[in-house]
Amino acid sequence: MKPLDVITIGRASVDLYGTQTGGRLEDMGSFQKYIGGSPCNMAAGAARLGLRAALITRVGDEHMGRFIREELVREGVDVRGVITDPARLTALVILGIRDEATFPLIFYRENCADMALAEDDIDPALIAEARAVVVTGTHLSHPGTAAAVLKALRLAHEGGARTALDIDYRPNLWGLAGHGAGEARFIASPDVTRALQGHLHRFDLVVGTEEEFHIAGGTTDTRAALAAVRALTGATLVCKRGPLGAVAFPGAIPDRLEDGEAGPGFAVEVFNVLGAGDGFMAGLLRGWLDDLAWSGTLRLANACGALAVSRHGCTPSYPSLEELRFFLAHGVVTPALRRDAELEQVHWATNRRGDWPALRVFAFDHRSQFEALAGATPARIGAFKRLCLAAARRVGDGRPGYGILCDDRLGQGALHAAAGTGLWIGRPAEWPGSRPLALEPDLGPDLGGLMEWPLDHVVKLLCLCHPDDPEPLRAAQEATVARAFAAARRHRLEFLLELVPSRLGPVDADTSARLIRRFHALGIFPDWWKLEPFATADAWAASTAAITAGDPHVRGILVLGLEAPEATLAPALRLAARHDLVKGFAIGRTIFAEPARRWFAGEIGDEAATAEMAARYDRLGRIWDAARTPGEGLP
Repeated sequence: MKPLDVITIGRASVDLYGTQTGGRLEDMGSFQKYIGGSPCNMAAGAARLGLRAALITRVGDEHMGRFIREELVREGVDVRGVITDPARLTALVILGIRDEATFPLIFYRENCADMALAEDDIDPALIAEARAVVVTGTHLSHPGTAAAVLKALRLAHEGGARTALDIDYRPNLWGLAGHGAGEARFIASPDVTRALQGHLHRFDLVVGTEEEFHIAGGTTDTRAALAAVRALTGATLVCKRGPLGAVAFPGAIPDRLEDGEAGPGFAVEVFNVLGAGDGFMAGLLRGWLDDLAWSGTLRLANACGALAVSRHGCTPSYPSLEELRFFLAHGVVTPALRRDAELEQVHWATNRRGDWPALRVFAFDHRSQFEALAGATPARIGAFKRLCLAAARRVGDGRPGYGILCDDRLGQGALHAAAGTGLWIGRPAEWPGSRPLALEPDLGPDLGGLMEWPLDHVVKLLCLCHPDDPEPLRAAQEATVARAFAAARRHRLEFLLELVPSRLGPVDADTSARLIRRFHALGIFPDWWKLEPFATADAWAASTAAITAGDPHVRGILVLGLEAPEATLAPALRLAARHDLVKGFAIGRTIFAEPARRWFAGEIGDEAATAEMAARYDRLGRIWDAARTPGEGLP
């Protein structure tokens, strides 16, 4: 078996999507940043569907180029073929959604990195690893990039790989439309037709919209255009027909397009067509490479296209394989798929960034506890939290599975310094000790302040609640949690919910499980739960069962410390570690309380405080590792 299923070749850009919809691009006030460019989108979409995908392109040696590379890695795309160009900038596209038929966009591609792709960038060893090579029309528009594409196709044929062309006709990118006409989809051009027709014989599969087959076939009569393409290639032709679905023509072109091979379509509301064809192509590649019948292959492709047109952005809208299967079984509940809460939960939960199978978190997001210390001032608390970060980094040493909880109000310096270190980062959103639950004022009444948070920060919310709380109190707190959860999702941030019922009333094995079921019933599905160190196996069994039943895609559980001494926490961690859903701990005062007291009192200096916290943090980590994997770490 070859190591790769598919390699895509061509454009790679940063898409800046207008956040506002229903207006002109001139009136957009903010933008969401995504990866873009058809081959880049296809590779990510294919990877989400479980294909082993790689991309060959160029990006600039700057922040946007690194963003594309890092995002592709997060999506599971092989980036060995992504070349860093030291002389050119990464391509940029600005896009908007005005209405169901108008999607303005501007290409910033003057001498961009991906259009400098050259023959020497095509590694024969990489091409030899692939079952299929997919190219797009834009890179046939320039002699240099065309030479690179032709080399890849030649190597693919020599290695027995399949080849596919997505026509992807953008008149602007062939020099036929001005900068303000980026959304133009068709301008007749004998030169473009001639260029495309000179290469059609090289492909086993050719995919395009009706307009794209018009340019490839040299006529605006769709049937005649398909026949003209058929005369030049034996490839299977797949024609995308918008709301009419798609049709495959493995052989002769029939008199009626409807007599081609079709798969079932999906009647959904069109929200955003940009990038939908790339999502369609990802589904098509999955079926094509699995050798499904064309009816089955087009069913997958149509489903991926339906999901893509229903959401904001290109790559972010594409489904995971699990989501695709869910949608095919679930069906269209509402034509506006983005308003199907169950579907959107599956989409979010199966396309999250990164993986944290184990997580040891040093929690120093405390505010009131630090403010109560003798000698504490905001500046000194901030300085000490930098020592906490230093201790966390000393123990983690760049390894995966380590993290911090840190606030922005008193720990801003540490929080900013943690960026880019590889640590998992959580931030509190609640006002310390509030009951009923209140939020940090800086977040604003609508939690719009979350817009300022980096996308890799996790919103942590401690809700002091108990299943037997009075109804008015319970309703008020649940409403606040619901607002925070919705805001976190709106701003593309993960959400951690912390529950500590033992402070408020009697608890038994089912107390936390009752709270968990209640939040799920309200449509609140935290990515992470932070739970007490239960004393019994029954309590852990009840809580993990409640979480799994309500949300099979949850990230996991972290165990909190409650300032318990290490000797008390050790058996609690060992008990929790028996459950796979428990990924680790988020513990703070057990680690920092005594060093903080002594540091603020002037009894020890920075290095001594850092070293003592690092030692405590490291011991807890080794206790956890030993409990999770007997025979490793501390006995």
